[in-house]
Amino acid sequence: MLAILSAAALSLAAQDAVFPTLSGEPPLVIAHRGASGTYPEHTEIAFRAAFEQGADILEPDLMMSSDGALIVRHDPYLSTSTDIAHRPEFANRRRALMGREDWWVMDFTAEELQSLRARQVFEDRDSSHDDAHPVLTFDDFLDLVDELQAECACAITTEPEIKLPAEHAAFGLDPLPVLLESLDARGLNAAEAPVIVQSFDAPFLQRLAEASPVRTVMLHSGDEPGGDMNGLGLDEVAGFASGYGAYKGLLLNPDGSSTGVVEAAHALGLEVHAWTHRDDREPAAGETSDDELRHLYALGVDGVFTDFPATAMRIRAEMAGE
Repeated sequence: MLAILSAAALSLAAQDAVFPTLSGEPPLVIAHRGASGTYPEHTEIAFRAAFEQGADILEPDLMMSSDGALIVRHDPYLSTSTDIAHRPEFANRRRALMGREDWWVMDFTAEELQSLRARQVFEDRDSSHDDAHPVLTFDDFLDLVDELQAECACAITTEPEIKLPAEHAAFGLDPLPVLLESLDARGLNAAEAPVIVQSFDAPFLQRLAEASPVRTVMLHSGDEPGGDMNGLGLDEVAGFASGYGAYKGLLLNPDGSSTGVVEAAHALGLEVHAWTHRDDREPAAGETSDDELRHLYALGVDGVFTDFPATAMRIRAEMAGE
């Protein structure tokens, strides 16, 4: 009996494992907060696992401490990703901010934050590594990258995301000079350096572009009113960024066909980094999370953020015929 293929499946077959990326090279696997599907996000064990699984890029999110250090955390609040609710010495530091009662990164010094232990943020994921690994500063993370580079005798690309720069400004904190100081100290403040800085905040990236030649990615979750591209179009983003980091649903239709956004970005010379693939969540296209990856790769994205780097590596190898 002959199988009847969908239009999307035919399109995938027609690609014949050729990746239509901007460079023509295979798409990059970006370890989203490390191998965060398996270990607590942003921990040394998660980043090491991602490196061992072959991820091309390690991605940390960066907040700021009260004393002006960059801290490797995604959320400004601490109750979900650390053990702070069980630390009596910090009980009286909980307060209302941003519409939430919690403990906040910017209320603590770097030393205090480093004393906290990380936890898995998804309730349906393995929590056996909770409370075993400390919160990292950006310099801790870069030290780890240096250590891994020494082990492999290779260069490891990182893609730090600056979180909430405008909100930090309200606390008198500016991540830009601190970021540049850390990059300068390691010879990474250069266009050819293995680092890409990303943010949802266009004014921050515009400031960074004026101060540094480092590559940048403008993140985007959607075009709702007040959306996070600050009202800018792709053509304007191409004036200050080298890449466009889009939510995967902006790139793919449910049947896996293109919305045309990848092609438009590539026409402007922008690399496209799609976020976020997760093995344990519903796919944006296809029936499984593996299908989603196949569609993204066939579409020509230049990189994919994933909580499960081993899966993304496996699917890429399969499509490349390796």
